[in-house]
Amino acid sequence: MREYRVEANGIKIAVADVGEGPAVLLLHGFPHTWRLWSAVIPHLARDHRVLAPDLRGLGATTRATGGYDAGNLAADAEALLDALDVPTASVVGIDAGAPPAFLLAMRRPERVRRLVLMESLLGRLPGAEAFLDGGPPWWFGFHAVPGLAETVLAGHEAEYLGWFLDVGTRGHGVPPEIREHFIAAYRGRESLRCAFDHYRAMPAGATQIADAVAAGRLTVPALAIGAHPVGDTLARQLRPIADDLTTHLVQDCGHIIPLDRPDVLAPLLTSFLDLDLTGASRLAP
Repeated sequence: MREYRVEANGIKIAVADVGEGPAVLLLHGFPHTWRLWSAVIPHLARDHRVLAPDLRGLGATTRATGGYDAGNLAADAEALLDALDVPTASVVGIDAGAPPAFLLAMRRPERVRRLVLMESLLGRLPGAEAFLDGGPPWWFGFHAVPGLAETVLAGHEAEYLGWFLDVGTRGHGVPPEIREHFIAAYRGRESLRCAFDHYRAMPAGATQIADAVAAGRLTVPALAIGAHPVGDTLARQLRPIADDLTTHLVQDCGHIIPLDRPDVLAPLLTSFLDLDLTGASRLAP
């Protein structure tokens, strides 16, 4: 595995790069870095070139002053592929990585062979009404207030991020070395500011998603994977607008699927991506 930084879309994007074959681009969420995918990368890299970047402002990628909306994150992803001379890739996004993955597939379908979205909402698209019946998760509002969360949380990153890592894995937690890596990546007011700017840009991203759907359908073959708490909400949003959609609900799994149930996720991904290689999938109908 190589780790390096690439100049793309006005920033330096840190990326892990391993394997050979059809490219797979993995987009993480909060509070993660590319190491979210550590347990599934070896499986994917057997037959694919795996590219796992740190999102804008996170991990070792530039702490940019702006550009955290889903549309610009999609532009980051496309610029990274351009910089690496990768014409097409399957794109996998979870949490904050799912909206830019979706927009990349909507805006540049010729660049995206297959699309996998996990444990996220796509803006204000219909289908999420039941999930949002009691309002969005409490931290969305807290993170969205400019300057507040980073001021309150600076110096308490381990406790705060630890809560998300524990809840997202049903209390199991994540491997100690990955936990320490995540906490170090988000430590300090500026790192926290970048993380919360992703939330502050969500209204803009929701508008971009609505505009993309108004202009056309999702034509890229897609797989929607749910767990707890999002469940089948993402599939409900995608079903009316997708031409080719497969769905899967991972049982007994928390929000951070790649670390909570890599034993289930790895074969799901490899089976879906096998269509690039064999024209047939091991996924159940």
